[in-house]
Amino acid sequence: MTYSDILRPSVKRQARIYDFSLVLGGSFLIALLAQLEIILPFSPVPITGQTLGVLLVGALLGRWKGAMTVMAYLLEGISGLPVFAGAAAGPAVLIGPTGGYLMGFVVAAYVTGALAEQGWDRKTWSAFTMMTIGTAVILLSGAAWLMHLVPDGQDLNMGEIPFLPGALVKISLATLL
Repeated sequence: MTYSDILRPSVKRQARIYDFSLVLGGSFLIALLAQLEIILPFSPVPITGQTLGVLLVGALLGRWKGAMTVMAYLLEGISGLPVFAGAAAGPAVLIGPTGGYLMGFVVAAYVTGALAEQGWDRKTWSAFTMMTIGTAVILLSGAAWLMHLVPDGQDLNMGEIPFLPGALVKISLATLL
């Protein structure tokens, strides 16, 4: 059971509206945090607040609603809404340098949500571990995608190592929240 399930109405129609509202609100949170962006001169991938949003959505909404929220966010961006980092939009973003991270968001929300459903979000240390696992999914997915786009194995220098200090801050914030 997740936090969102506690308040879920028992009437089916109201429950669907409630779930839809959670998914829409969560996708808005991720889009808002995507606009917190630090551009790195040596990397095609910026540091953003999206990871924090993805981790929170997964932990609060659970695996299915968390993953659905991220998919809604991606569909909003693909359809042309300026929700990606730097107010970017369109399907080209998914095949660009940030595409691996964006696709990893879905898996990270699912994994984080699944661990939260098992009670990992109830204690600080296990919540920190849960958020670290979710972040690792995102970073590994992004680095794997960059390996196809960037020559000479520079993906770790451009897509993982610079993100570790910020990842620790976001993991800590997500754990506290």
